[in-house]
Amino acid sequence: MSGRLVVWGVVVAAGSVAAFLLLDPILATFLAVVGACLWLLALLSSTWDQHPSFEQRELERARKRAAHRERTKEARARDRARWEAHQQRRSGR
Repeated sequence: MSGRLVVWGVVVAAGSVAAFLLLDPILATFLAVVGACLWLLALLSSTWDQHPSFEQRELERARKRAAHRERTKEARARDRARWEAHQQRRSGR
């Protein structure tokens, strides 16, 4: 969390307390809720650029699929051989 967000959090909290002391409770509640929501939105969006892009995620998935295909190539070769033998037996009938 950046220092700027901490400062804005303190400002929102102090503003909310001041609103409850100086204003009507309903209006103060509205201001406190809006301020808290805006601060939370700023907090959540502060790390928006740190997430991987779509292309990076797809590249990682492609790497995982390639590694999985490499690990299971013997089993797929056995299955293919069994399937071809089955097809040969079927065609011989």
